[in-house]
Amino acid sequence: MSNEQPSRRAGAKSAGGGAPMGSTISIVIAVVAVVVGFLILRNITNDGSKSSNPGGTANTSAQTILPGDSTTTVAVVVTPTTEPLVTTGATVIVANASGVGGAAGQFSKALGQVGFTMATPTNAAPPEAKLTVSKVYYLPGGEAVAKSVARSMGGVSALAMPTPVPVKNEKAGLGAAKVLVMLGSDLAGKALPALAGEPTSTTTPAVTTTSGK
Repeated sequence: MSNEQPSRRAGAKSAGGGAPMGSTISIVIAVVAVVVGFLILRNITNDGSKSSNPGGTANTSAQTILPGDSTTTVAVVVTPTTEPLVTTGATVIVANASGVGGAAGQFSKALGQVGFTMATPTNAAPPEAKLTVSKVYYLPGGEAVAKSVARSMGGVSALAMPTPVPVKNEKAGLGAAKVLVMLGSDLAGKALPALAGEPTSTTTPAVTTTSGK
């Protein structure tokens, strides 16, 4: 019997020595559980953020851009539009106020090639028999065409027709024309300054005449 007692004491020591190892395993399991719980919580948070913005696209409509922010600016290019020339609706007559022979006929031909309806050119009369700067006059109903003629001449003045009309034989010389070009020495014998690329509009019914001189 004395031989059995030492073996039982050794077994008791073995059992007592296993307690520290069990505590270590419990600690490891607890740490792993905490880490796993953290990862699961982070995934849930990320899924909630994505669901509020499907597809992960940026919602820029509600963004407020403050001074100093680093923001990509999208430039919007606006192509300027040019109002088309109105070439029909009133007849145009050119009066030579330049003192250069044949200048009115040459200029009248140039305007006709653009699309304006032209009457036979004539000569200017006092008080505007001689002008250094060309101008355009118009009667009621001819304003739109007059402004287009003035624009094709480089932006000269377009004014209401004065009285008396400064052309040879006054109203008889004007005939049915509603637009009068007073051709001065600045444009006599020269090409129209502003013709290239000018769009034209011909929606208004044309009024044609060849009366007058």
